[in-house]
Amino acid sequence: MWKSSTMMPVPSSGHIFETTLPVLSSDLDESDQVRPDGIARYLQEAGFQHLIANGMDESHPHWIVRRTVIDVIEPIKWPDQLRARRWCAALSSRWCSMRIRLDGGDGGLVETEAFWICMNLNTQAPARMSDEFINTIGDTTSEHRLKWKSWLSNPVSKQASIKFHVRRTDIDMWKHVTNSAYWQGIHEVTANHSDITSIPHRYVIEYNKPITSGEDVRIWTELESDGTLQIAFAVGDEVRTRAAVMALP
Repeated sequence: MWKSSTMMPVPSSGHIFETTLPVLSSDLDESDQVRPDGIARYLQEAGFQHLIANGMDESHPHWIVRRTVIDVIEPIKWPDQLRARRWCAALSSRWCSMRIRLDGGDGGLVETEAFWICMNLNTQAPARMSDEFINTIGDTTSEHRLKWKSWLSNPVSKQASIKFHVRRTDIDMWKHVTNSAYWQGIHEVTANHSDITSIPHRYVIEYNKPITSGEDVRIWTELESDGTLQIAFAVGDEVRTRAAVMALP
């Protein structure tokens, strides 16, 4: 499904949050293009700005991401300023699918969509979004019964494996590896697959079970016959997070 799914275009009306983000030199690869972990940080920053702009940062401060899709249509390069537009593509009472389009002033274009779960910090369980919040963001979609369905399930062999180093700077308030840190591992393993990442391409990552500080993590990779690179972050034999990268048609 994830190989054929298309993202919702920018709506012509409704609640669309817009902000400007600078391209940071610390997010660049050796070609002065923004790495995927840099893109992930821009998405998180735009999300926090959106909450603050809506006055919802105190009532809905805690979120975890379940899946992120990033389509790199045209690489973002430095120096540049990004136009970020964020809106809701689908929602339910406890989670929502949020689109962000990043347009560079110098031609970069990245389309993204992420499945976000509203969380209760005390119970560490999904929390119901307020009616005010739902009414505010929900006018850009008619899908108000969003359900979770995993896209990534293909087995990944342990034959090609590297160590994933978890640092203290990678740990978030939930005591889990923060979502952007996984993208550093994805960037590491895709360095040997420039045939995919040098043309328009799609990343998908699904966070299934948290990784915590002190765990011995390996990244497994397997290249499928259709050119899709499957990636798994594993502790022992248990796959905690899955990802995949493919060229866009």
